[in-house]
Amino acid sequence: MVLGQLYRHALLRVAPSRLFCRRLTGGQPRAEASAMNFVHGRKDLPPRSSSTELYDLLNPATGETLCRFPMTSREETGHVIKTAVDAFPAWASVPATERGLVLRRAAALIRERREELAVLEAKDTGKPIYEARIDMDSGWQCLDFFASMTQTMSGQHIPLGTQAFVYTRREPLGVCAGIGAWNFPFQGACWKSAPALACGNTMVFKPSPLAPLTTVCLAELYLEAGLPPGAFCVVQGSVETGEALCNHPAVAKVSCTGSVNTGVQVLKQVAEGLKPVTLELGGKSPLVIFADCDVENSINGALMANFLSQGQGARVVCGGERFVPKEHSLQGGFYMTPCILANCRDEMRVVREEVFGPVMSVLSFDTEDEVVCRANSSSFGLSSGVFTRDLSRAHRVAAALQAGSCYINNFNIFPMEMPVGGYKMSGLGRENGAATIEHYSQLKSVYVELGDVESTL
Repeated sequence: MVLGQLYRHALLRVAPSRLFCRRLTGGQPRAEASAMNFVHGRKDLPPRSSSTELYDLLNPATGETLCRFPMTSREETGHVIKTAVDAFPAWASVPATERGLVLRRAAALIRERREELAVLEAKDTGKPIYEARIDMDSGWQCLDFFASMTQTMSGQHIPLGTQAFVYTRREPLGVCAGIGAWNFPFQGACWKSAPALACGNTMVFKPSPLAPLTTVCLAELYLEAGLPPGAFCVVQGSVETGEALCNHPAVAKVSCTGSVNTGVQVLKQVAEGLKPVTLELGGKSPLVIFADCDVENSINGALMANFLSQGQGARVVCGGERFVPKEHSLQGGFYMTPCILANCRDEMRVVREEVFGPVMSVLSFDTEDEVVCRANSSSFGLSSGVFTRDLSRAHRVAAALQAGSCYINNFNIFPMEMPVGGYKMSGLGRENGAATIEHYSQLKSVYVELGDVESTL
């Protein structure tokens, strides 16, 4: 019954796929490129050189080339980092509550311009406009949350009898590097920059070259809200640019969202500098649906998680074909119909590896212990979920699943108060929630002696 209802729901959801168009370039680019760096409080194209790679940015919904822009070289990335270094002392000295006011004003600007930002995000990523609007809401909510957190960021007073005490200071790290992904570009930039700026750091952010536009808009809104020039910079680039950010001695921390392979490379790059990292990497999230669940709720939850791969031996229940819209303006886009795979087995590649796109793998199980064991056999541990009316079972399974997040009777909901991050190969550190402050600041302990110092000589 559930499989049949999933089939009917899936046919209603057809969206352009960035996976197809990411390998394609061409077309006639517009004369005015929109994917720019943002440095010194202004937009500017990366300097051109004979070795600079050019990138064609496509709208996956139409196949149209939105713009052509150069990648930022290693040398130019160093200049941008210097800008953030120069901006750091002044921003770090701003009282925390005043930093919070800047974030709150930026959040208000995002709310005001939600629709135009969402339209640009939809063009940039190919996602439906309603999803882009949700991403804008997540962005301003993140800024609002960390604006509030600035009012509670403080150290401790630790008494040591009558003659001494210790107090701690929470201090910023310095220049933080952010490396974003293509599927949530604006949201990801907000999730990384808001806690960094709230703690008094400056940031250089590199969006994915597949979706670089709205991050520049965020930088403009920060500036309009009162953030000093240089406190949030944007560099367009690919691998060389990312390596330059990770390797630079002036960068104090790196936060990256990407594949496991990307995360491993980032760790190697920062190892010599012993820099702290936050890594939000791959996931293969098990969603466990028990027989006593609310069927409609479980279907809606399952449809929130879309996957793409090839399942040899699996049975295609529906979808998976290339789709050509009737609308003429969309016929150059990159579409596929949502696909449900049945008869899947644990050892299949489609079951074990992270995939992107509207494909769902369905597996059956008999007992609670069995399904928990099978779910935990994954090398990933980003997210998980369970649908059941049995409250005891829900909490029991949530405790047993090896994942950074577990949803009970819902899925893929991200309130700003909830820390997000992975177990195992799914990453390090956390984003969102009060726990994030620990990842963008450092504690200094100050010992104060009130009495006489006794010599041991």
